[in-house]
Amino acid sequence: MSQKTLEGTAEGETKTIWNALFLNIFIINFCQSMGQQMMNTLIPKYADSLGASASVVGMVSSMFAVTALAIRPIAGPAFDCFQKKKLLLAALIVMDAAYFIYSISTSIPVIVAARLIHGCGIGCVAPLCLAMASDALPDHLLSSGIGMFSLGQAVSQAIGPSVGLSLSRNIGYNNTFRIGAAVISLACVLAFFMKTPEFHRTSKYEIKLHKIVVKEAVLPAVLMFFLSMSYSCVNSFIAIYGGLRGVENIGLYFTVYAVCLLVTRPFSGRIADKYGIDKVLIPGIIGFAFSFFLVSRAESLAGFLVSAVFSSCGYGICQPMVQSLCMKCVPKERRGAAGNTNYIGTDLGMLLGPTIGGMVIERAAAPAASAYSSMYCVMILPMAAAFVFFLFNRKRLLQKSGRGKESLSR
Repeated sequence: MSQKTLEGTAEGETKTIWNALFLNIFIINFCQSMGQQMMNTLIPKYADSLGASASVVGMVSSMFAVTALAIRPIAGPAFDCFQKKKLLLAALIVMDAAYFIYSISTSIPVIVAARLIHGCGIGCVAPLCLAMASDALPDHLLSSGIGMFSLGQAVSQAIGPSVGLSLSRNIGYNNTFRIGAAVISLACVLAFFMKTPEFHRTSKYEIKLHKIVVKEAVLPAVLMFFLSMSYSCVNSFIAIYGGLRGVENIGLYFTVYAVCLLVTRPFSGRIADKYGIDKVLIPGIIGFAFSFFLVSRAESLAGFLVSAVFSSCGYGICQPMVQSLCMKCVPKERRGAAGNTNYIGTDLGMLLGPTIGGMVIERAAAPAASAYSSMYCVMILPMAAAFVFFLFNRKRLLQKSGRGKESLSR
């Protein structure tokens, strides 16, 4: 029997995407993403219902990214030094505590406190799930596998916002937050009973820059920063914007988004594995930018849904492609830090996006709906920056991912 790699499967043993370890991580990631999607949609509306201004709503929405970023210098080096299963379980428990605080909150300061605790949990859960899923995948199917892995997020995007909005109307915000806590509790149970390969520590825990940030993964992380800055404004403001436009059932936006992902993401992963990530990423960025132009002009449910289709074919495809770039750039024993690097970019975007978006809304000299429309137009700029950045660094990114892939196969 061949020696097992750190937190991975035996070399040559994994022949398919859907092996037992990958499936377990897939379900855990779905549960945490389900709770996350419910919170991301409900927290802005809940803050708005408590009388918060647009800038405060944006601040509350993005506040979890503050502690998610703050925890990374401490957590990042641990991902490749300690057993990922135990770290994942601990992070999920922290997230569950945040959801419990949401469930008893009645004021903005308490929501902010919960968001900060939430950030500590998600700052560890997301990169750990990504690294563990990557370790469970065969190298030649990494792009396809990461695409399939993120389908759990796609399904949660279809279910989470709609379920959250529906439950909040029927049983209230706090009881809905309790249901979210129950979903995260299920993820904790699954993580506790998950079977992983025997762990052997290969490096010493040290808080050093090269263990927090992998330089090979910095360029993909910059791409994620620009893309997530724009995407964060969808979750933070789309429900409020739809209401101002008089659109009922705005939760269908997320459903259409996710259904399109279920159709397009498996194909995009296979195309990327066969022809190159750039063949998917370039049209993805363009489609994502166009979706913001469409949503800024939408005045009916149909307009919002058409925007959801383009957003799905944009960010929904770009996100796993950039994540797979991060994983391909490094050997398996560095994937924890690479995932950490990827999510530093994501967290910075999630922190700045809603904050800047809220400021644009407040300062726009226009009626409320028009102010939100202007904000979505402004958020096309980060995507334009992502497009230019990728074109200038295209060769370097593809070379890095090629070297990473070769190192993995050795």
